[in-house]
Amino acid sequence: MIQLKTIEEIKLMRESAQLVSRTLGMLAKEIKPGVTTKYLDKLAYQYIKDHGAEPAFLGYGGFPNSLCMSPNEQVVHGFPTDEALRDGDIISVDCGTLLNGFVGDHAYTFEVGEVSAEVKKLLKVTKESLYKGIEQCVRGKRIGDISYAVQEHAEKHGYGVVRELVGHGVGRQMHEDPQVPNYGKKGSGKVIKDGLVIAIEPMINMGTEKVKFHSDGWTVTTLDRKPSAHFEHDVAVVKGKPVLLSTFQYIYDALGIKSDEEQAFQVDL
Repeated sequence: MIQLKTIEEIKLMRESAQLVSRTLGMLAKEIKPGVTTKYLDKLAYQYIKDHGAEPAFLGYGGFPNSLCMSPNEQVVHGFPTDEALRDGDIISVDCGTLLNGFVGDHAYTFEVGEVSAEVKKLLKVTKESLYKGIEQCVRGKRIGDISYAVQEHAEKHGYGVVRELVGHGVGRQMHEDPQVPNYGKKGSGKVIKDGLVIAIEPMINMGTEKVKFHSDGWTVTTLDRKPSAHFEHDVAVVKGKPVLLSTFQYIYDALGIKSDEEQAFQVDL
C-alpha cells in the first residue's frame, strides 16, 4: 500500500535526503586511487553520526556497513573492503540516513582517477536516464511511464537494463510501495499522485542486462563482468510535479563540475 506524504513530512524527508547528499559530497573529495572503500565507509559513518542521524543501511537486513560500495562490475550492495581503489575504476556509492524518523536513500557512481571514454559514456547515459525518469514523475501519469523512459534511453545506447533490482517508495521505511522498475510499458502500473515519494535508481550495464547474485546474500555483479553504473535520487510529487529531495550539487562542488541538470526539479516547499 502506497503511503502518500504530507508537505510537512516531505520537508522532513528532504532534510534526511540532503544529509545523504552532503555525505556523498564529503566523500567525493576522498575518492581517489589508493583509498580503500572501508576507509570511506568509516568517514561516512562518522559524518552521519556527527550530524545527528543514523546510517540507515547499517544493520538493515544484517548489512554490516554504512555504505554500499560497488566497484566496476558490481551492480549494487557491495561491501566496503580493505582493497584499494585503482586508477580507472568506477565505484557506486549508495548511502542512507535516518533523520527525523525518515529515510534518505541516494547514490552516485564516481570515477576513480582517469577512466576510459566508453566508461564515461556509460556513466553519462545512466545519469541521463535517471533524469528522463524523473521527468515522468508527474501527477496522473503511471509508474510504468518512469520505467519506460529509463529503459528507452539506456537501451537506445546499447546498454543492458537490470531487471532483478528496482527503485522503490521511501519514507519511514527504507523500502515502501510502489516498486519502480527501470523497464516497463507506458501507461502501466500505479497512478502517480501528489505526496508520492520514491527513490528512482537506474542500474545500467555496459553489456548484458543479466546479473549474478553471490552467495554472501548481498553482492550483485554483471554476468559478463562488464562495468555497471548506478545513480539514485529521492523524488517527491508536489502540486503535480517532480521535486528533488536529494541533490548531486555537493558532489559537483567538490569536483568542480558545472551542471544545471537539476534546475527544473528544485522547488521551494
